[in-house]
Amino acid sequence: MQGWAMTSVIMALATLTRFLNLGSPTDDGTPIFDEKHYAPQAWQMLGNHGVEDNPGYGLVVHPPAGKELLAIGEAMFGYDGLGWRFSGAVCGVILVVLVARIVRRITRSTLIGGIAGLLLIVDGVSFVIARTALLDIFLTLFVVAAFGALIVDRDDVRERMHRALLEGRIAQTPWGPRLGVRWWRFGAGVLLGLAVAVKWSGLYYVLFFGLMTLAFDVAARRQYRVPRPWMGTLRRDVGPLAYVFGLIPLGVYLASYAPWFASETAIDRHQEGLAFAGGGLIPDSLRSLWHFTYGAFTFHAGLTNAAGNHHPWESKPWTWPMSLRPVLYAIDQEHVAGCGAQSCVKAVMLVGTPAMWFLAVPVLAWAVWRSFVKKDWRYAVALTGYCAGFLPWFADIDRQMYFFYAAPMAPFLIMMIALILGDVLYAPRQNAERRTLGLLVVCIYVAVVITNFAWLYPILTGLPISQSTWNMQIWLPSWR
Repeated sequence: MQGWAMTSVIMALATLTRFLNLGSPTDDGTPIFDEKHYAPQAWQMLGNHGVEDNPGYGLVVHPPAGKELLAIGEAMFGYDGLGWRFSGAVCGVILVVLVARIVRRITRSTLIGGIAGLLLIVDGVSFVIARTALLDIFLTLFVVAAFGALIVDRDDVRERMHRALLEGRIAQTPWGPRLGVRWWRFGAGVLLGLAVAVKWSGLYYVLFFGLMTLAFDVAARRQYRVPRPWMGTLRRDVGPLAYVFGLIPLGVYLASYAPWFASETAIDRHQEGLAFAGGGLIPDSLRSLWHFTYGAFTFHAGLTNAAGNHHPWESKPWTWPMSLRPVLYAIDQEHVAGCGAQSCVKAVMLVGTPAMWFLAVPVLAWAVWRSFVKKDWRYAVALTGYCAGFLPWFADIDRQMYFFYAAPMAPFLIMMIALILGDVLYAPRQNAERRTLGLLVVCIYVAVVITNFAWLYPILTGLPISQSTWNMQIWLPSWR
């Protein structure tokens, strides 16, 4: 009961922060920043049988699932700030609840789970992506949900192995028992398919999470003394894994294009006779989708600095862990009233709460040490999720990139911070004085984070502030 009471409080706080004044700001009633692409595309999906007919940049550059979700809010509330941001805000609340429940499960502590949820509520990145009609909140939600499903699958596998031990089936073969249908892992495959159907960067998590769940299987077979745990994982688990992390995501991805397949006028729907000859073993519809996809891939691949593509707010991955180069989504400095000064500033900036993001380097160093030296699987899994959203971007460093690509890293950073706070609270062999000191340290840190978020709140939500306050909000030269 305590766990669900904590969850209810965290969900209420997340709902309040994500939905308060959600429809503001706008650009004179129109979307801000890249909302100008996705909100209109989602709106046109509603009146065009789920198909986009107003592509940004001359073509559709992302799969449809995220825009289909945006369209739900627009169908409910119309084409305004609330309508095009509603679905993202709902997903932002669900994301907070998921992180709180996941951390509670891996730490077996309701308090640490609640702290993780609270820290995510006051994280500037997670806050802003939940309140803007971009695709990053949907990608982040599906990634974290898949991660959570795999954590539950890990526990479920150990329960099945324990039953097999009690029934004397562990050593019946050198490879250990068969584990049956693993529905939580199946669900993770569906969720990862949805992530890819929002943005192709979801593919990174298919790879990293696939390796993570295989590591879970090896560890479980070793823990229960299967005679040949590695070979047992190879024989028993790799085949189903390939199905769940290969065919299932592919099927979900294709299903997200169902309106495109059903349309006769969708962009590039009929390329037979134009881009390729009709007929053959592969259906023309799938070949058209491949042509359509290749065009979007070519667009993304061509957005390189070497080709002259530059943006004033672009950044490279090495700046992301500490939020050194945020993104300014909107700013208005002309004839703005409401702050008591002659001239006010209204701005929305995607920036991580410094009290957490500025600590990324020591947090990551501690997580690496705990993972590889102390063999702490909890840090290892959080680090896996973080690295899946970080390391692959170094493969093509010349590409134009932005800090909002780091949005899926935020929940995993906060998981690691929560684990560290748990270590402070529950360090072994503590006396009463040390426990009190640990609790005091954790309370002070959480209070500092909340205060930091409250200070940044005006530039996360577009509230009018004076020019002098705006200057104080810009902590680093790279934030300008």
